[in-house]
Amino acid sequence: MSVRWETEGLQTVGIVCLVIMFLKLMHLLGLIDITETDSSDSDLELSTVRHQPEGLDQLQAQTKFTRKELQSLYRGFKNECPSGLVDEETFKSIYSQFFPQGDATTYAHFLFNAFDMDRNGSIRFEDFVIGLSVLLRGSVTEKLNWAFNLYDINKDGYITKEEMLAIMKSIYDMMGRYTYPCVRDEAPSEHVDKFFQKMDRNRDGVVTIEEFIETCQKDENIMNSMQLFENVI
Repeated sequence: MSVRWETEGLQTVGIVCLVIMFLKLMHLLGLIDITETDSSDSDLELSTVRHQPEGLDQLQAQTKFTRKELQSLYRGFKNECPSGLVDEETFKSIYSQFFPQGDATTYAHFLFNAFDMDRNGSIRFEDFVIGLSVLLRGSVTEKLNWAFNLYDINKDGYITKEEMLAIMKSIYDMMGRYTYPCVRDEAPSEHVDKFFQKMDRNRDGVVTIEEFIETCQKDENIMNSMQLFENVI
């Protein structure tokens, strides 16, 4: 496996593609398995988990999944996470298995925080399925909003160059020896400088959600990457 970082647009494309790895992880864990359900699974089963998710009707209204898809997703989630919650250390441990030649700890931390919507230190089934719905079936704007949230580490509504660099370094750290050619130490900073300059249109030192979305929508590589989410499940 090799990854070549060739264009400025690949900074954000890298984020998108790596989330696909997260989806593959969920598939291997049995969390994504959309199959026929029997009549006994007419609603979410809540008796074996400590955290009880929201009702099926409410989740169906909040997502773009069908009732049957939500039932299948919940069965997989319940089987792998009997407590109904995934904490950060478990998330890091599982995610790191995909990148044995690198260090995925920091990137997994950022990705975990993007899914942990209520900032309580764990991913609930609701967090997981709402985020998954955006990534798989949301509009381009919804997906870009999700990506912006990933970059906005301190959740203040702006992306700073330091935040973008932290995300980018975490990607390079995670890929490790999978990157080709070998990455120079200054490469992440150089890529961020170029892409941040393109995004920060009014030169105020931060990127707003409007600047982020406008720039991404004009980048062909990023727009093409949005299609990677289609038909995953």
